Amino acid sequence: MILSNPKFAEHGETLAMKGLTLNCLGKKEEAYEFVRKGLRNDVKSHVCWHVYGLLQRSDKKYDEAIKCYRNALKLDKDNLQILRDLSLLQIQMRDLEGYRETRYQLLQLRPTQRASWIGYAIAYHLLKDYDMALKLLEEFRKTQQVPPNKIDYEYSELILYQNQVMREADLFQESLEHIETYEKQICDKLIVEEIKGEMLLKLGRLKEAGEVYEELIERNAENWYYYEGLEKALQPSTLEERLQIYEEVSKRHPRAVSPRRLPLNFVSGEKFRELMDKFLRVNFSKGCPPLFTTLKSLYYNPEKVSTIQELVTGYETSLKTCDLFSTCENGEKEPPTTLLWVRYFLAQHFDKLGQCSLALDYINAAIASTPTLIELFYLKAKIYKHVGNLKEAAKWMDEAQSLDTADRFINSKCAKYMLRANMVKDAEEMCSKFTREGTSAMENLNEMQCMWFQTECAAAYQRLGKYGDALKKCHEVERHFFEITDDQFDFHTYCMRKMTLRAYVDLLRLEDVLRKHAFYFKAARSAIEIYLKLHDNPLTNESKEQEVNSENLSAKELKKMLSKQRRAQKKAKLEEERKHAERERQQKNQKKKRDEEEEEASGPREELIPEKLERVENPLEEAIKFLVPLKNLIGDDIETHLLAFEIYFRKGKFLLMLQSVKRAFAINSNNPWLHECLIKFSKAVSDHSNLPEIVSKVLTQEMQKIFVNKNLENFNEEFLKHNATSIQHQLSGAKMMYFLDKSRQEKAIAVATRLDKNMRDKNVKTLTKVFEALLDGSFGSCHTQCEEYQAACHKLFPFTSAFMPATNEDDSSIASMNHTAINHDVLSNEI
Repeated sequence: MILSNPKFAEHGETLAMKGLTLNCLGKKEEAYEFVRKGLRNDVKSHVCWHVYGLLQRSDKKYDEAIKCYRNALKLDKDNLQILRDLSLLQIQMRDLEGYRETRYQLLQLRPTQRASWIGYAIAYHLLKDYDMALKLLEEFRKTQQVPPNKIDYEYSELILYQNQVMREADLFQESLEHIETYEKQICDKLIVEEIKGEMLLKLGRLKEAGEVYEELIERNAENWYYYEGLEKALQPSTLEERLQIYEEVSKRHPRAVSPRRLPLNFVSGEKFRELMDKFLRVNFSKGCPPLFTTLKSLYYNPEKVSTIQELVTGYETSLKTCDLFSTCENGEKEPPTTLLWVRYFLAQHFDKLGQCSLALDYINAAIASTPTLIELFYLKAKIYKHVGNLKEAAKWMDEAQSLDTADRFINSKCAKYMLRANMVKDAEEMCSKFTREGTSAMENLNEMQCMWFQTECAAAYQRLGKYGDALKKCHEVERHFFEITDDQFDFHTYCMRKMTLRAYVDLLRLEDVLRKHAFYFKAARSAIEIYLKLHDNPLTNESKEQEVNSENLSAKELKKMLSKQRRAQKKAKLEEERKHAERERQQKNQKKKRDEEEEEASGPREELIPEKLERVENPLEEAIKFLVPLKNLIGDDIETHLLAFEIYFRKGKFLLMLQSVKRAFAINSNNPWLHECLIKFSKAVSDHSNLPEIVSKVLTQEMQKIFVNKNLENFNEEFLKHNATSIQHQLSGAKMMYFLDKSRQEKAIAVATRLDKNMRDKNVKTLTKVFEALLDGSFGSCHTQCEEYQAACHKLFPFTSAFMPATNEDDSSIASMNHTAINHDVLSNEI
């Protein structure tokens, strides 16, 4: 109405407001047009600049929005709304100095508002100026009219936040006095006692600390942290005194597990045997499925493992003959379930020790006695997974799932095992039992940010050579992390209003290290590996992709593979047509709604198309986008720097390559992958004679520290000699032997395929790596040696699908089902 009047048709602020309204309706282009026009017509208006900032903020362009707000404040420096909006963006971008200044201005303008004081105090807390933060919080606390006997939740949170700042500032005495003064006004009584115990320990007041921790144990006898505090307070000088602490608690709490479990960590010899015997008997009689998980942390000690094995195998023998734990005893007979849980434990025990044949025998005996118990099938699947037969593992996990189709945990586990076996479609169907009706499972899992599924899915597609689909999943995970970072925006005002200050500070600190999470690392590593592969072998068309996948196959195998592919394509096409009509209908309804929601929340999102993703112009630049958060947050993981090296090696960035190998060398100088990188790097430096003088000088000086006057062949020989009992190190050394001198192929393969009894890491995972290296051309063409090595590994691990001869591949499941026919004693000795 205003703009229709010719007098005001060009009024800047009104045009800007029209733009803001259009933006809320999702019409972004028109919105920007009107806001820019309004700004041109009235560049001196703080409203126009503020509105332009709001538009930038809605598009997540926070830096640009901050500039707009600053321009608006130049024109109206005391505008509360602009200052509030600016402070939100500053804390979101972690501009803590700027945030403190803005909060100071807000405090001056509104000294009676709670948020003004709290925001200013938080700014000092985050900047680690604890004294100033405490002064502000105390001044604010004095203004709160809360009677001493009244419990007010928000006042309680303020006191606890104040105490947290004191503890972070190492003001232990002040913290203790503070918590004791306001104890009656704090809602969370448990944390009061925990803080008291911690502070008394720090101040050396051990007797009082002991009393506090004893009270805490009375309250919760299963918390390991309380026992740790009690031990520090009582300071037992002998093993007997230490044991007595736990025995006394156990008398008072006979049903508690922790006081009986914790002594097993520090006792040994005959006492360990006695306590372990009691602990095992109680749990087996009761039927406790997680018993092995409870004891797994003891398996670093061979002596304790031997005692456990001796006790439990003794129980099994005795229970089979007389239904008692020992043939020497007389007493009440054990129920048949006790033998079942003993066998279940033994299967887990031998699986942990790598004696998979024995583990399978025990689990099969348990299944034969009780074929309806889910845990037994679950464990059988786990054993097959550890032995490297993922198809069989998925089959048994599916069997476990079929026993209780309403259990979401077992459903998810089954889907995970299917993905490990590259059965992506089956996994999707399995998950669809619990996803929203009317939506495809993949879409719904993405919507729910189900990242375990997406990372496993990406890895499966990567193994299958479907790089576009794998990258799509990696980018989806990356988007989830972006969304999680972005979602904190709403909490900046909410937490100050609701006074959840401790949780708010924890949230900010979590967001700062969010991409440290294992899900991000897995997705980033997969994406980087794929982009490196795409840089080395760019995809141009489908025939090229097939060529890459089939270059190591014989004519017969290739024909079989192509036939299999055609059948799979035909099946997939029929399935797709069946679902297409239904999917189209659902998508039409949902897409419109979702697009509107997404556009309103975070601006238009580019669609992830697998074909485009796997044919990017510059794969290395895309890889660097995933690498940067890893370098910033996971610099203590050697893989981060080695992945960085692989990218910079292909980009020819010598100083960045040097930086990567130096950082990796500082973490673990004997890492096998690092050894490969060092030799590649050194050779690349010597091959490039036209490097700038200053770069060449730096490289020579720094590499001298690592190689110390050795040539590459000698350096490699020393590495092999130094790691003579490690298959992984021998493999890397052998690869580099062939890399440096192609005429030494026979020698290199002999080194890589050594299977002496001295080798300490003779397991499925390591041997599979060697086998893959023989197949992927790391040693050139070596078909005969490859077959010989496969046969040798098959003797050691007859159930591992990777080592099964090609002719028997289709019968692998039959072979694995007949494992009881194999003499498990002979097999376990070989392993």
